[in-house]
Amino acid sequence: MKALAAGRRHRLAPVVLMMLALLFTGAVYAAFAPSAAQADTASANDLAEGERLFITNCSTCHGLDAEGMDTAPSLVGVGAASVHFQIVTGRMPMDANSPQAEAKPPQLDEEQARQVAAYIASLGPGPSIPSDEQVDPALGDAAVGGQLFRTNCAMCHNAVGAGGALTEGKYAPALYESTPTEIYEAMLTGPQSMPVFNDATLTQEDKRDIIAYLVEQREPNPGGFSLGSLGPVSEGLWVFVVGMGVLIGAAVWIGARSS
Repeated sequence: MKALAAGRRHRLAPVVLMMLALLFTGAVYAAFAPSAAQADTASANDLAEGERLFITNCSTCHGLDAEGMDTAPSLVGVGAASVHFQIVTGRMPMDANSPQAEAKPPQLDEEQARQVAAYIASLGPGPSIPSDEQVDPALGDAAVGGQLFRTNCAMCHNAVGAGGALTEGKYAPALYESTPTEIYEAMLTGPQSMPVFNDATLTQEDKRDIIAYLVEQREPNPGGFSLGSLGPVSEGLWVFVVGMGVLIGAAVWIGARSS
């Protein structure tokens, strides 16, 4: 007991205890913290083909080593999800330098997009392409997703995902044609003017709920004409043009009949 007490009073005892505490904390974090997101496991052939496709279609702007040039940023560490989103939506390669990359028919098919994404992911860790379960709207709660969407997304994309104008020639696109995977990847990577909603901001379940809500908005409108789902602007214009037009027409007709 005396030896143990003497050891506790040793001047190096606090340092030893601190090192043990740090080691214990690191071990617990490594055991329970989520691992860094990586691209789906890809074969050597997929990586080689992805590199070839990248050099052919992307290296002119992003450089042969994907570390960027004056015309485009580095892709090292952006992850497979970002690359997959940009390619399958046709935003990359860009047709012209503009305030915002326009969505268009993609130049590469789904398999080729995943190969390029796997190659870029091999250069540095980043968000991976979500699984089918992560983006399945049938597993989400549309009611909860609606609340989350209105809180985090509606100020740009409109309350039902119809899109809207931003500043400096940019815009938030309509989401009616976006696939669940594209919606998830956009939330995860924050393309262009969109903020990043990582898993600490919106959990995987939250993202799936939002997808369920957006997919539900594609059902036939129970109220009749949606008028673009743009809210009071289109509704007011419709009332003014049609409603006032009918009233003016009726007044002219009555005046003509009375004369």
